Parts: sequence; structure tokens; C-alpha cells
Amino acid sequence: MAFGFGSSDDVSGFKFLFLMALIYGLISMLTYSVIHMKFVNPLPIHAPLDRFSEARAIEHVRMLSQEIDGRHEGRPGLKKAALYIKGELELIKDRATSNVRIEIEESTVSGSFNMNFLRHHIALGYRNHTNILMRISSIDSKDTDPSVLVNAHFDGPLGSPGAGDCGSCVASMLEIARLIVDSGSALRRPVIFLFNGAEELFMLGSHGFMKTNKWHDTIGAFINVEASGTGGPDLVCQSGPSSWPSNVYAEAAMYPMATSAAQDVFPIIPGDTDYRIFSEDYGDIPGLDIIFLLGGYFYHTSYDTLEQFLPGSIQARGENLLRIIKAFTNSSKLQNKYQTNYNEVRASLFNEEQAVFFDYLSWFMIFYSKKVAKVLHSIPIVLFLVMSFTRGQSCSWLATLCDFVKGFLFHAVGIILAVVVPVAFSLMRLLFSSQTMNWFAHPFLAFIMFIPCSLVGLIIPRIIWRSFPHSQDVAIVKRTKEALSDEARFWGAFGFYAVLTLAYLAAGLSGGFVTFFACASMLPSWISFCFSVKSFGRRSFRSTMFYILPLVPCLAYAVYFGGFLAQFLIEKMGMMGSLPLPYGYYVPDIIVAAVIGLVTGWSVGPLIPICGHWLARSSIVRFLLHLSVLALALSSQFFPYSMSAPKRIVFQHTFRTAGPSQITESTYDFSVLDSNSLQFLFKHSPEAAEILKVTSEFSFKSASRSNRHDWMVLFPVSSLFSNSLKFPANEDDILKQYQFFPALSVQNISSNSEKGHRRVHLDLYLGSLEEIWVTVLNITGPLSSWSFADNALPGTEAYDGGPPSYILRLSGPSDRNWSFWLEANSSEALRVEVSVLDQKLVDPAKRLKSVFPKWVDVVAYSSFISSYTF
Repeated sequence: MAFGFGSSDDVSGFKFLFLMALIYGLISMLTYSVIHMKFVNPLPIHAPLDRFSEARAIEHVRMLSQEIDGRHEGRPGLKKAALYIKGELELIKDRATSNVRIEIEESTVSGSFNMNFLRHHIALGYRNHTNILMRISSIDSKDTDPSVLVNAHFDGPLGSPGAGDCGSCVASMLEIARLIVDSGSALRRPVIFLFNGAEELFMLGSHGFMKTNKWHDTIGAFINVEASGTGGPDLVCQSGPSSWPSNVYAEAAMYPMATSAAQDVFPIIPGDTDYRIFSEDYGDIPGLDIIFLLGGYFYHTSYDTLEQFLPGSIQARGENLLRIIKAFTNSSKLQNKYQTNYNEVRASLFNEEQAVFFDYLSWFMIFYSKKVAKVLHSIPIVLFLVMSFTRGQSCSWLATLCDFVKGFLFHAVGIILAVVVPVAFSLMRLLFSSQTMNWFAHPFLAFIMFIPCSLVGLIIPRIIWRSFPHSQDVAIVKRTKEALSDEARFWGAFGFYAVLTLAYLAAGLSGGFVTFFACASMLPSWISFCFSVKSFGRRSFRSTMFYILPLVPCLAYAVYFGGFLAQFLIEKMGMMGSLPLPYGYYVPDIIVAAVIGLVTGWSVGPLIPICGHWLARSSIVRFLLHLSVLALALSSQFFPYSMSAPKRIVFQHTFRTAGPSQITESTYDFSVLDSNSLQFLFKHSPEAAEILKVTSEFSFKSASRSNRHDWMVLFPVSSLFSNSLKFPANEDDILKQYQFFPALSVQNISSNSEKGHRRVHLDLYLGSLEEIWVTVLNITGPLSSWSFADNALPGTEAYDGGPPSYILRLSGPSDRNWSFWLEANSSEALRVEVSVLDQKLVDPAKRLKSVFPKWVDVVAYSSFISSYTF
């Protein structure tokens, strides 16, 4: 490979390239240590009692995730977890001094409501879920005093020990409650700790609290503590409904980790939290949604264990939470409906728009209101236009503006190519590869593959238009071509970021600070460069460094935020769902390549106007392309998965029943949650393939497909599935395990002849199943009302061209029947399909699950499906 080091310009270019690699390498090391909490010192178990201790919190996580087996609805571990939490709270209560009042309550909640989840309409009915509450207040406080709610859930995801999600949240709250009590003095306002037992079933515990608890009207602010991983930045992902909560966080957090840009992207992420119940659906309480985001490889898997925690994460979370709780309780804006000036305070509070805020490497927070943002974020575009007029003489301002616009377009094309080129390389690699997502278990591969070719895209415009096409006449303006070129390229790039800032503002989004920061940083760099040119010349290395150095804080933030975003995205690609083949095969690589290209453009883009001439050389382009091709070739040697980055599959042992004691069909159904299909899985799982009789000639065309109705028990999560398959299974073992299966029967039918309505009273018997997690009813036909959700129907769903369906999820103890009614507005039949998820497996299914490789995480359960017509 010849890179053409012959000319001195090439040598200078490579020196500059390696200098940039060194600078960005050092910045990356710094941001890696910040993101992975290397700067936080976790305190040991014997730390002073007036300090939050990560080690003490870890002991709670150990009990909840190791000593207690299975904190899932329908399993004994959930009740054991509730007893453990209540016992710990009682111990804390015993330590309280006489000036502190502590109330502990265990409540069971029941109810029903409609909601939209993952853009699907569902109804939820639940009964007898457990919430544990502790209220800490001063001895002379009133029951109506405004309080701060701190919420986390102790139920675990299906098939997971739930150390991170959300054992870490519960443990943090227990340690904070102990710390508040051991401090010996109550906070200014009451604090309520809500340990809710049904979040994984779609926020049922928090709904039950808001609808039935005596304290819900006293809440003036809340903090929802969640985990989408096992550590890292405890990011404020949502804040509202006013700017007050984020302002409290900005002033109080010891290790601030927050960005208003998260609120722009959170709605498109497949998931939700209790935040929506408190702040949106069933209340307008101001609050914060604080979530662990790294370690997403283990989220909702059997690998979500204590060993995966990032040290320092819980310590930083605990110290932040304690300070935020104190700040909320001391705030004059903490109000509830019992205060005489409640309406006035709330009106002023809700007049405040969402704020713009972000942390800088967790060192400090920058916070300003939307009103300030409207002024501040408009300045760059005004400055861009003003400079185009003031830099041109009376006869050449239009030519100056034209040059600036050309610089704008050149920079925009470079940024676009920085995204397009890596996407093209990713597609090219997949055309010659039998597997996708090779970077999944090795994130560094994604950066090595896509950053060099993204840089090529950035500098392509500079190479093509090496000589800037000036509109200004050099003889008239009496300036050199190099000076005019630098000016046009700089102000063009500045204008590009200014327009993006204005676009964010016009769209009402909160992430405009990203491009505004670039604009604000480029100005001092340009001034520094202009002064240095007088001493060192325009094309000297020293002048270039005078441009780079003032930009370093901006570049560091871009690497910090962009690197975190890319890492988060890579970890989540394993659970984003499988799209139909063949196009679904390419989607993950395209997304990751595009995001890394965008991050590269953001991180390097501000340098290009002045520094681009060092890189715009064919030898450097060849070097970067060779590096990309080499990385793409090497990537084929890496396997996509490992125990630290498992592949997720869903294994459903499906039983179709007829009546309470008859099995008509038994199948093993499989689905994957990423783009490497079941064919890839069976190729690398020979023992499982042998049991399922999958041969080397296996193909999707000849296999039996699993349709979406077969996965109704997981709706709406099942909307993420495609390319699912089924295999025949023996039905004898389940007849030995269970005597009776779920069945739906008619208790009574009443008719209204005048209105043409008929009401069918039904009784759902859940058989002798032992570990029921959820029951799902898919109802089609002329349904006009029912006994759930205050008789209100949710929106309808349609599958594969079938009739509109109403989906109802039922959860709670299965020791008694569900009794309800459905009302039809015509004589047409109502059809009800019942799907029941039982967490127990028969022995052959257990063996099949166990033979998959360790790099595969299998969520396995039994599903009992039956159909009825009334």
C-alpha cells in the first residue's frame, strides 16, 4: 500500500492527522473515564453513617437479586422482596429519633385503565399488586404538608434477576432513607418513598398509587429512579412539566448528568417509565426521570447481575439523589392542592417553559430558560448575516454573502458525506458477509470501521473544490485569495451551525445547545486565528494551533456526548427488534454507521474550515480508505456476541387448548430481537438445532412461520418480532404437570331489545397454572362497552389484515377467577382469544433452553392459547 509520503505537504498533512489522533485520543480517554464513573470513589460498607455508601446499597441488591429468586409477578420471590423491603424499613424506623415521624404502609392496589404503549392501544386490568411506602417527616408536620415522592419498582423483568433494573434503584432508596433517619434531623418537608411492585407490567403500581393512596394529593414534586442498564451516567432523561425540576437538579446535583436533548429523543425509544403516570397521564406533578443508561447489554436479560455493575455508579446516584431531595424539600415552589396559594403558585410554575440544560463532563451544569434560549440561539444567525454585510465593501456585500453561502453549502455537503460514506461502507461490507452487527460485542470495531471513512466524507468537498470559487474580486477587496477562502469557509460553517440552532428553536426542541455551543466556541477560535496570522502566517502550523486550542472544550463535549450516544445505541441494538428480511438485515449497521458518521461530523466539523487544507490530500484520503477497508475486513473475524453482549431470543412453548383439560397443539416458537436471524442462531447452536431437527438445508421458505397472534401474550412488545418460527413439540409432559388449563365460560347473557345491545357476563378460570405473569385477551367483533377502564374502550389494533381488535392485559394473583362483562351492539358474534403466560416450563423445554450457547440469553415461558365465540 503506497500512501505517497513524497511531498513535504503530504508529510505535514500526516503529521497534522497524527496530532489530531493524539488530541482526540486524549479527549476520548478523559470522556471514557467520566462516562464509566472512574472519577467517583465508592464508599465501603463501614463508611460513616452520615455518608451514602455504595457498598451498603450493594448488599440490598445482593439480597434482592441473588438471595431472593425471581421478583416476578406470579412467583414467590416478589412477595419475599416486599417482605424484605418492609423489614428493612422497619429497622430504619427503629433507629429514628423522637423528632422524626416515620409511617410505613403496605398497600394492595387494583384497577383498570387504557393507555398507548409502543404506539399501540391497550387496556390494563390488575388486582392485588403490592406497594410499600415510607413517609419521613418532622414530628410536628401535618398530613397535608407538601411532600416529595421518590419512586422505584421492586418487581423484575421477565426472566431476569433484575439487579440493575431495578434492584439498584430500590437499594439506593433504602440507603437514602437510612441516611435521612440517621442524620437525626428531619427534612423541612415530608419525603415519601414508594417501592412499587408492578412497573414491568406497564406502570401498574404507580397507577394504583395515584388512584387510591391517601398521600397522592400531598405530592408537590417527584423523582422517578430507573435503570436501563447496570450503571454509568444516571441521566435525567425527562423533566417537567415546567423548568423548575431541572433547575433544582442543576443547582443541587453533585455529579450532574443531564441533557435537555434527551427529552427530544426519549419518545422514540421503545420503552416507558413511571414518569408518565405521575407527570402526564394521571397527574401534572413536576418531577425528574433519572435513569442508568450504560450496561444496556444486560438490561432485561438473565445477565443483569451484581457482577455487571460499574463501580461508582450507585455512589454517584445516591449522593445526587440526597442533595436533590433536600433541594426539593427546601424549595418555596413545593406546593400541593392543600395550600391556600396553590393555584397562584402552580399557574406561575406552569407558565415557565421547559428549560435548556446540559452537563459538561459531569463537572458542572449549564442551565437557561427557553426565553433566554430564544434570544441566545438567535444570535448566531444574526451574526452570520451581519458579518456578510459588514465584511463586504459597499459594492461587494452581495458577493461576500454569496461566498458565505458557498462556504455554508460546502460544509453542509461535507457533513452529509460524513454520514453517507460510512453508511455506504457498511452496506458494502454486508454484501460480502454472512452476519451483521459484528461490532455489537466489540464497540471499538464500529469506531475503527466508520470514523476513518467519515473523515473522508468530511474532506471530500475540500478536495474537489481545493480552490474556493470566489464571488468577490480580489483586486477590489484588496485581500489575498487564501484570506477570502478561509473567511468564506469559516463563516459558511458558522452559518451552517447557526441555521441548525435556529431550526431546533423553531421546532420547539431542547437540543439546540449542541450546535449553539459549536457556534459560541468557533468565534474565539476565529479571533485567535486572525491574530496569530499576523505573527505566524496563514498556513503555518502555529496559526492552526491557535485556532484549535480555543475549540478544545467544544470538541471535548462533542466526544463526550457523541461517544456516550454511540455506546448507548450500540448496546441497545440487541433489543430494538427484528425487521422483515431482506431489508431488516441491513438496518442496524446502517443506523450505527450513520450515527457514528454524524458524531464524527459534529466532533471534527468545526475544525475543517481552517484545518481542512492539512487533510485535503489524496495520500491522506487513500490512507483513511485503506484503514477503513482493513477495519471492515478485520471485523469479519469478530463474532457479534459474547456473554458480556448476549444475543436475545424469545422461546415460547405454545399450547393451544380446547376446554380446561385438552391440548390440541403444542409447538416451540422462537423469535429474535435483532437482525441476525434464527438461521444464524441455529447455525451456531448445533445442540438446539439437533433437538429441533434443523438440518444444514434449513431455510425460511420451508420452515413453519409463527404469526403475530401466536405472540399475543407479549403484546405490544411482540410488535418488535418478525421472522419468527415454530417447531412441533410433545404435548404429553404438560398433561403431567397441570391438571387444568385456562378456560373462559359464560355466566349470564342479558339483552336490551330496544337498543339492540346484549351483555355477556364471563368468568375466566386460570386453571392450575402456578406462575402466571400476565393474561391477554384479544377481542374482536361488535364490542361497544365492557366492565374495565370505566367502561371506556381503547383504540383498536389490526393484525395481518384481520378485523379490528381490542387488547386487554390482566395481571394479579391467579388464585381466583376474573369476572367481567362485554357488551355488543349487534347480534354479530364476539370472538375472544385468551393467552396466558406461565413462567414454568416442562422438562424437555428446560433442556432445550439449556443447550443454547452462553452468548445467547433465552427468555423462556409457556403460553396457553384458547379461542371462544359468544
